[in-house]
Amino acid sequence: MYNYDMKRLYETTIEALKDKGIEISDIAAIVYELQKDYVPVTMDLCEEHVLAVLRKRETIHAVLTALAIDKAVEQGRFEEPIQSIIAKDEGLYGIDEVLSLSIVNIYGSIGLTNFGFLDKKKIGIIDELDKRKGDEVTTFSDDMVAAIAAAAASRLAHSNKMKEEGENHEA
Repeated sequence: MYNYDMKRLYETTIEALKDKGIEISDIAAIVYELQKDYVPVTMDLCEEHVLAVLRKRETIHAVLTALAIDKAVEQGRFEEPIQSIIAKDEGLYGIDEVLSLSIVNIYGSIGLTNFGFLDKKKIGIIDELDKRKGDEVTTFSDDMVAAIAAAAASRLAHSNKMKEEGENHEA
């Protein structure tokens, strides 16, 4: 049985993303693109918010579940018809988005709208993951990255708004 603590789970999640070819900087680049026109932002700040999202238990559980499902489908471990439905990333399947929404919902409506935008536009690593279809299964992975980026962008926006309000209250 796997004995874990939150630090170990967090590290396992970072490694699992890397094993799928997803770097923190890839997700931070998406956050940067989402927020650059709205708040003062740097790549370091974006990475900080991505890592904060990844430290949350709900995020860790969702990411590890999503990556495990993609891996199991790659290995042919599901029964038909769900094996083919996930492998083909059928457009009306939707469970991949539902799992990803468990992360987005932590951060409110900004996260939700960002997720919808990213699910359609497929920016950066999301597009790369989506284009790997056929070579590997990324049905859950691409949506999970979109959710992490959307949540981090929302977290950053909320954080910036709190700073602004704090400065305004001091004035």
